[in-house]
Amino acid sequence: MRIGIPKEIKPLEGRVGLVPEACADFVRAGHQVMLETGAGVASGYSDERYRQLGVELLPDAAAVYERAELVVKVKEPYGPEPEMLSRDQLLFCFLHLAANETLTRQLLASGATGIAFETLADASGLPILAPMSDIAGRLSVMIGANLLHRPAGGKGILLGGLPAAPRGKVVILGGGQAGGNAARVAAALGAQVTVFDRQRDSMLQLRELGSHVTALYPYAESLAKAVAKADLLVGAVLIRGAKAPKLVSRDLVARMQPGSVIVDISVDQGGCIETTRPTDYSTPTYEEEGVIHFAVTNMPGAVPRSASQALSAAMIPYLHALSAGGWREHPQLAQAVNVADGQIVYPALREQYS
Repeated sequence: MRIGIPKEIKPLEGRVGLVPEACADFVRAGHQVMLETGAGVASGYSDERYRQLGVELLPDAAAVYERAELVVKVKEPYGPEPEMLSRDQLLFCFLHLAANETLTRQLLASGATGIAFETLADASGLPILAPMSDIAGRLSVMIGANLLHRPAGGKGILLGGLPAAPRGKVVILGGGQAGGNAARVAAALGAQVTVFDRQRDSMLQLRELGSHVTALYPYAESLAKAVAKADLLVGAVLIRGAKAPKLVSRDLVARMQPGSVIVDISVDQGGCIETTRPTDYSTPTYEEEGVIHFAVTNMPGAVPRSASQALSAAMIPYLHALSAGGWREHPQLAQAVNVADGQIVYPALREQYS
């Protein structure tokens, strides 16, 4: 199969669809792997490194899309990319179509088959989304801690506190992959952490992080009280393939203290906070109701080398099935198809856009 890897063009997105060593696996298996020139540079991988491993370098994205049977990306098609797709192509990447009706319609018009990382599930969870959720969860607290500093416009507190200075309050909505990682980093910094989740198993695991970590069921009154007092609020709610529910209203954001910080990891699926709107790393923050918001839609793009390595490792077994042509019989891949032949296939999306 002809596997094409275009360069990511979302603002300041440095990840690459496959690292050189992963490409080499497919070259050895007899596939033709094509890479847009410069696609790996921001992740620390030179064109020459890919060439040494048998990858063909192409001059631009148009050449990649024209020749590839399977297009492997990181982020959803952006800018001119949807127009380059055709009916006979497979697209394998993050799509997040529940929050992007325009892209959904563009993919339907192309007729391409789009299989989304974030809807691919196995018995353990979401194997390709998971490492990116790990990164986003950890970054959410690291970024939030910096935004709380006075030079960044924050209220001027140290999350871990000090003798005679209380611990900062971190509230996390969702105790899954991203929320759990956010809780671990916040706990390690010494913050007072409250995580809201509906699953007892998640709550038990989070409580084991330490005495200053509390896990609670998201009753409306309990959640509102905690959010109003939060120094850092992290949104980490995920409903696979569907829009995130709005758990925090604008009125509740207005009750937070000025200079507090919100990091909404759920922004890719529309965000779980009413005041969330998508941003990118060129202008990552904005202020609403006196609260600093960070809602970058490609958070792991800030650490592209680590993220690309983790992403390649996670997708390899599924890419082998795709490149061998047997993905229709592969239960995880078949159930992760979002669009195909001009039709919406994934049930949650079909219900949303019907």
